[in-house]
Amino acid sequence: MEQYQWILSLLAVLLIGVSLLYQWSTTFNFYCKMALFHGWIILMATVLSPVVAVINGRNVENMKVLRLCIKPLKYFCGIKITVQGSENLNIKEPYVIVSNHQSSIDLLGMAEVIPDGCVTIAKKELLYLGPIGWAVWICGLIFIDRKKKREAMATMDGIAETMRQDDIKIWVYPEGTRNQENTMLPFRRGAFHLALKAQVPIIPIVTCSLMATYNYKEKKFSPGHWTIQILPKIETKGLRVEDAMALAESTRHLMQDTFCEISRDVCRDTRQ
Repeated sequence: MEQYQWILSLLAVLLIGVSLLYQWSTTFNFYCKMALFHGWIILMATVLSPVVAVINGRNVENMKVLRLCIKPLKYFCGIKITVQGSENLNIKEPYVIVSNHQSSIDLLGMAEVIPDGCVTIAKKELLYLGPIGWAVWICGLIFIDRKKKREAMATMDGIAETMRQDDIKIWVYPEGTRNQENTMLPFRRGAFHLALKAQVPIIPIVTCSLMATYNYKEKKFSPGHWTIQILPKIETKGLRVEDAMALAESTRHLMQDTFCEISRDVCRDTRQ
């Protein structure tokens, strides 16, 4: 009996210590939330992927399940999300969404706004991340090998045809990598080449700076409020594939201006 009491006392001390660390240590709080975030996703991918695969096979509609699994995480992380301009997604034709990319927790914002029948284009390496790779494959994600540019462009041409035939929407992060700076990185042309090839609109989606709530360098992940702005569609009909660079640059400037407008506390004079 005394041995059990000693173990219970030790557990109580550990729980109190963990609770105090969680409250007082920003770094400990950060790692706890990141462990919860990624652990939940891995758990859901491991448990649900086989079930979804048996019921639906590989299907874009499985993105609905992924979205439902991710959405509760915003409550655990203390994040409130306001979406502006959601009516701009209600158009009856395929389109390409381009969005800024700041962190892995961008998934919280994506889960709030991603429309039905929409999949993302991701780097091929994601396919090999165990249960996560299996889960996103089941959801119909499109994988690109960035090291093989010719092969990647051929894949994009195939996607353009699929978009028109199957009424599929595509989500792309044109910066190509995570970026928490106040100025967006130069956009890669792939998303714009795709939209021009398919002659479908581009819809920019801008998430405000996450610096007030999430900062990887400082190991900070605190409760807060995000704003996501969905901009009106940009038409591509009549434009040529050769216009991809100019279209990418004009879209970047538009998104940068919007980013500054919804991130005024951390982004003031960075418009380019």
